[in-house]
Amino acid sequence: MRLRSLRWITITLAFACGASVANLYYAQPLLSLIGRAFDVGQGTATMVVTATQVGYALGLALLLPLGDLLENRRLASRTLVLTAAALAVAAFAPTFWVFLAMSAMIGVTSVVAQILIPLAAHLAPPKERGKLVGQVTSGLLLGIMLARSVSSFAAAAWGWRSIYAISAVAMLITSFALAKMLPVREPAHTARYGALLASVIELARTERVLRRRALTQACLFGAFTAYWTGVSYELVGRHHLSQTGVAVFALVGAAGAAAAPIAGRLGDAGHGTGARATALVLGLASMLVAGLGASSLIALALGGVLLDFAVQSHQVLSQRDIYALRPDARARINSVYMTSVFLGGAVSSAVTGAVLTLWGWSGVTVMAAALIAVGLVIWVWERRTARQTTNSPARSVAEVSPEAATGVGAAEDATYVSSPR
Repeated sequence: MRLRSLRWITITLAFACGASVANLYYAQPLLSLIGRAFDVGQGTATMVVTATQVGYALGLALLLPLGDLLENRRLASRTLVLTAAALAVAAFAPTFWVFLAMSAMIGVTSVVAQILIPLAAHLAPPKERGKLVGQVTSGLLLGIMLARSVSSFAAAAWGWRSIYAISAVAMLITSFALAKMLPVREPAHTARYGALLASVIELARTERVLRRRALTQACLFGAFTAYWTGVSYELVGRHHLSQTGVAVFALVGAAGAAAAPIAGRLGDAGHGTGARATALVLGLASMLVAGLGASSLIALALGGVLLDFAVQSHQVLSQRDIYALRPDARARINSVYMTSVFLGGAVSSAVTGAVLTLWGWSGVTVMAAALIAVGLVIWVWERRTARQTTNSPARSVAEVSPEAATGVGAAEDATYVSSPR
């Protein structure tokens, strides 16, 4: 594939990932507005975040494995049409329960981003896989970080429902762009859907590196979800910010997107293990800053930046490791990984409402710090066992030193042809 063509495909993938995954986060800064519009309480309003993330986890478990079975371009573009339909219904939902159901459907169909990231790994030369995945992930992360600001600005200008209508149009445009720009990728697998799902369970059972990365990232993402779910109430309640003020504050999260290409390059250079530990320590520091400095907007913002940097760095490094395990099963590996991550986020968002009610912002930051500490314990345990078994012939290259495993494994499992359009 020519360099210029790959560059434009990378840009298209990055935009599509960011635009689709942003749908998961539009509601976070709007919870108070949504609650007032439907006359529901704070705890009930937070169910929107939970429903979206549970829906996303279901999509990751049930739809994402199809990336190893169905032609990827068609799968991604058609799924985005369904996302657009769910967003359009949500924009005009007459009751909270209709809106909640559409939030879950938005989550289910927004898995397109996780179909496209493994595709980026397939397209990249092995020695540049971390770099290219990092670039595509940067687009995804910008979508995550800017989603809260965009939805807040839209709510301040046209009402909170407007962002759902705007995004519905954006999804249709993105679907068309993917159909035009992406090469055809036909996976070599011919197994039936049931057998494919069974193989996902088998991957989760047999790949220890996959389980460890998934659990650690689930803890980090749980902390991330707790912070961004709780901080909107802190900003409005303690600091009396308007919806526009919340939008401006949410922009600080965009700084975390800078972590992705940096982390990718560190992984390519063989420093993934140390970089993952650094990310976890940064995460703990972020919750210390945000918890002790709750009375200061600057401290809250600094905590958000550090946390986002930690979460996104660890995400890129972890995906780089797991994609090296089984090149023939990247979509299914990503299904195990991302389902675990978003189940962690869904549980965290469900608990955050109760913690916020009982113990306030301090309770949220303590809970988030405890989750990150679990991730750090997993890292320490992995390093300890790796030192004890480095010379064991039964251990895989990826398990002993994942960053050394890039390019190791089975041959790529798909054929590519140029787009006929």
